[in-house]
Order: sequence, then structure tokens, then C-alpha cells
Amino acid sequence: MAVKIRLARKGRKKVAFYHIVVADSRSPRDGRYIEKIGTYNPVTNPATIELDFGKALGWLQNGALPTDTCRAILSYKGVLMKKHLLEGVKKGAFDEAEANRRFDEWVKQNEAKIEAKKSGLEKSHEDSVADRLKQEKKVNEARAAKLAKKKAELDAKLVADIREAASGEEAAPAEEAAPAEEASQEPAAETPAEENPQA
Repeated sequence: MAVKIRLARKGRKKVAFYHIVVADSRSPRDGRYIEKIGTYNPVTNPATIELDFGKALGWLQNGALPTDTCRAILSYKGVLMKKHLLEGVKKGAFDEAEANRRFDEWVKQNEAKIEAKKSGLEKSHEDSVADRLKQEKKVNEARAAKLAKKKAELDAKLVADIREAASGEEAAPAEEAAPAEEASQEPAAETPAEENPQA
């Protein structure tokens, strides 16, 4: 029987979540397994990995074969590095203290890379938020300028209408006064004509 370290899919549709399990290669993907040794959540950035380091290392030393994705996960967490160093100790290339020193150095470098990635993601998120705020501010300013222009046009039109109405009211009394003057002048012209026949 071939024992494999592989992923068993959990979680709902489009929100994948995996259990890292040790299972018989003949069993179904989400079926029976021998032991669960961790979880893997690829939805987060960076991916969240919880792994029982000792159990994973023990299964690898006992001959369990990881799938490609699990191999990447184990490499990321340092299990494969630890196995490689322990094999070097068995072969007599260096002692256990040297193996531990090298592993600690590798862990520090890996943690520095992870922290750099996290800080880069945070910075890019802050930059994207600042860019969105800047774009929104530009849109708001353009909208405010457009509204101010429209309001100025409406105010100018209103003032023009008021002036036109006022000039129309001034012209109307002048026109009414002119017929009154003509009416007062017509009887004055008729009066001498009436006097002439009497003479």
C-alpha cells in the first residue's frame, strides 16, 4: 500500500479549504484517511498553513509520498529541509548541532521573506486605498465644479429674466401714458373747429 500526504478538499463552492492528510493512495480524495496533520487555506494572502511539523516529518521519514502541492507546502514550512539535514547527520556529513544551526538560519531567512511579502501587501493595499481616495476626490471636485457652473448659469438666467420683466413693466406705463396724451390733444383740436361754424 502506497501512503500519500495529500489534500482533502473542504469548504463551500469557490471558497476552498483543505485538510492536509496522510491517506492510502487508493482511497477517494475526500474519503477515509489515516491521519490529519494540518490545514491549508489558499483564499488568504499569503496562504494560511497550519501543520504538525513533527508528524509530517515522521511520515516523510517513514516513506510517505507527498503530492506536488503538499510537497510545496512542506517545503514552505521547512519539513523537507529538516528531513534533508537529518539525512546528512545520518550519513555523517555534519553533526546534529550543525544541522540545527543551519535549520534555524533557514527559518530566519524564510520568516524574513514572509514578513517582507506581508509588508509589501500591506503597503500596496494602502497605496491602492490612497489612489482610490485621490480619484474619488477628483471626481467629487469635477462634480462640484459642474454643479457650481450650472448654478451660475441658472442665476444669470434668473437675473436676466428679472431685468427683462422689470424693463417690460417700465415700458408698459409709458405706452399707456401716450394714448392718454393723444386723447387730451384731440378735443383741443376739435374745439376751434366747433367755434368756427358759430362765427
